[in-house]
Order: sequence, then structure tokens, then C-alpha cells
Amino acid sequence: MLASLPEKFREYGLPADVRTLLLLRKSMDRGLIKTLGDVYLVLKGIVVKEPRHMGPYTQAYYDYFLNIKLKPGESLESAILRSETFKKWVEDYKKDNPEDERDLLDLVEEFINHVHLTSYDIKEILNGKDIIDGDDPNKEDKDWDDLSSTPERKNIDRMADYSEMDLEELLERMKQIAEKQKGKHSGGDRWIGTGGVSPFGHSGAAKGGIRTGGKGGGKMARQVMGNGNFYPVDRDSIINDNNVDAALASLKGIVEETAQTKLDVDKTIKNGLKQGGIFLPEMEDIKDKKLQVILLIDNGGFSMMPYVRMVQDLFKKMKTRFAHDMKVYYFHNTIYSYVYTDAPRTKKVTIDKLLTNDPNYRVFIIGDASMAPYELNQDSVINWGRIAEKFKKAAWLNPEPQKYWHYTMTTQALGRIFPMYPLTPRGIEKSVQEMNKKMDK
Repeated sequence: MLASLPEKFREYGLPADVRTLLLLRKSMDRGLIKTLGDVYLVLKGIVVKEPRHMGPYTQAYYDYFLNIKLKPGESLESAILRSETFKKWVEDYKKDNPEDERDLLDLVEEFINHVHLTSYDIKEILNGKDIIDGDDPNKEDKDWDDLSSTPERKNIDRMADYSEMDLEELLERMKQIAEKQKGKHSGGDRWIGTGGVSPFGHSGAAKGGIRTGGKGGGKMARQVMGNGNFYPVDRDSIINDNNVDAALASLKGIVEETAQTKLDVDKTIKNGLKQGGIFLPEMEDIKDKKLQVILLIDNGGFSMMPYVRMVQDLFKKMKTRFAHDMKVYYFHNTIYSYVYTDAPRTKKVTIDKLLTNDPNYRVFIIGDASMAPYELNQDSVINWGRIAEKFKKAAWLNPEPQKYWHYTMTTQALGRIFPMYPLTPRGIEKSVQEMNKKMDK
């Protein structure tokens, strides 16, 4: 995205070139940019050299980052009002704040505040562990808000830092708080709500906290849970519509890439010729590693029917957001000589062909592992062993409750070939952690 920034800013008469881009990226690498408002401030310091640049800079910023283009003589508010970006923002904002009945002009002001929210407004940083240690998780909820009045925007001038706390400890505390919570809260430091410095909720300032529902405040959360009612998901439940985002967050942990840049010689020459011999270095991102995933799904039995769609949706989201190379195969109960590339299981791929894939693929096997003992014959056990030997980073995710695993001989047998985990957000997280401990050969 940023590669075209210098060209766009030059259209507005601003002194921007590849050095502008490199300075911006360096600021990002050093953690100076956490919000869109931070981008505005940092980039302004890089680009605006004279007072006359300020107007064009604001126009270029809104055009490039928000797709809001000001017409000659038009006010910023008018340009925002007619933009698709603002219409989409209002739609999302209304979903999260149905009680807010302000008119569009007031919401334009709210939009501008949101765009320019910056972490540099923070004047006091609190120790999140001190807040947690000084709080009684069993405190009764007697001061909850009805939030019936128009919400007021709270400036983020304080931040609590929870990043040094163990995530499991925060999740456990969140569960305790949720049991006592009776209503909505805003601006506090303990309840699951909005604003404030509580580690739970959204639109506040809690570095390393857990965002649940709504939009972020300073983009500081360590984990996001998609729960519009501000209550935590059950990370030990088999994946479902309510906890699929938590499962996705667990899968994100397998991304182990580091971005670098290198000179794009062809692009530098091409653009230089277009600009009359002014050759400015054009950079491109490169990746040290390429994430590769193989997904093997048991979609044949009645017991697996409730989970197949959810697993497909989960990994489809993963492929869209994180993965670069994902291959999906299907089987019924167990694998013999083939797997299949289509859900109806009509297009065969031999095990020998499957084993030609790069050994660095991460392999997730989804199935209950429960079948008649005769189905898991010697040929099947051998082929499962070949897969485990080839792909060291492999895990079996089982939708059956773990307490029942030891009752089934085939589940125990497959559990000796592959590390087996529950098909839950917590189980996925543990499988990913174990995979990451195994270094590439």
C-alpha cells in the first residue's frame, strides 16, 4: 500500500520521495506509530517543510489513507459527508452505538476525532498489574451505567500497560469479572466495557489488554474477541460461531515472518524513465519465510457434520488474512491410499503425491478419530505414520470432548502417532505453540 504514497503526495505539490517512505517505515519499525492519528502526526513531521504545505498535506492524507478527495474550495466536512468511507463508518458506528442519536454533522466530528486519535495524547501510564492486584474480582456490580444518554467522547490521556501480564491470567480474571457484572460500564478500570483503562472491553487505552466487541481505541489490545455484548468467549468450547474469532487469533500465532525491503530495479528504471531521467529508488517488501499449511478434514461421518463447515470457515478466514499457501484435502474416518481435493471426495490424490509437499508445511488434521477398529487397518496406520514422519509440525484437532478419548481404541492409536488437541480455541493455541517449538529442518 505505502509504495504509491510518494507519488500521491507529489500530486498535491508536496516534497515526497522514497526517503519519505523509508522514514515512515522506520518510524513504524520503532513502534512510534500505533494509530492512524499517529500516522498523520509522524508523516506531517516528515513532509510539511513550510506552512503552505499544511493544507495540501491534509488533503493528500485524507485522499490516500481514507479515499476522501476534497474538491476545489470544498470544506473537509463536506467531503467527508459525501464519501463512501464515512457512510461505511457511520453504519458500523451505529451498530456498536445504537443509543447514539446525534445528527450527521455531529458524527462527522466524531469521525474526525476517531481518525486523528493518537497515542501521543497519553500523559500518564499506569501499571496494569498494580490495577489488577489492587482490585477484588469478587466485588459486586452496583454502579453500572444505563448508557441511555448520548455518550460523550472521552479523551485518552491515560493508559494502563498490561503487556507484562500472562494472557491466561487476564482471561481468568475476565471470566471472574463477567460472573459479577450486571450491566454496561464506561470509563473505568475494572469492568468489561468501553473507554477507560480496564483491560477488558473496547475504545479505551489498555496496552496488552483484551478487546471484546466494538472498535479499538488506541489499537493496543493483545487479543480481540468478537463479542458485541462485552462478555468473554468460552475458549474451551468446540469451535462455533461465538468463538471462531478467538480460534482465528490462536491460529495467527503460526505466522513467523519478518518483513524486509529490497531495491526493485525494474520498477526504479521504469518510473525513472517516466519522470524524465529522475531515478528514485523504488523498494519492495520481501519475506524471510513463506507460511504453508495442509488441512486434512474428515467430512464423511454424521458425527463430523456439525464441525466441517465451521472448520472450513475458520481456515478460509485464516487463508485470507494470514496464509500464503494452503492446501485442503478430505477423507472419511481414516486414510488408506488416497485423500481427496473436493468435499464430495471424487478427486483423488495419492498419499505418495501428498508426501511430495515441502516438509515445512504445518499440517492440521480435523476428525473425531473414532471408528470401527477394523477400519484403522495396518495399511492405514502405516500411511498415517508416513505423514507424521514427513511433516514434523502436525497436530490432530478432535471435536470430541477429551474425557471420551480414552474410550475409543482408534482415538488412542492415532493419538500415539500425532499430538492430539481439542478442537477449541485453547486447543488450537496449544497445538500452534508446540509446532512453533519444532525448528525447521
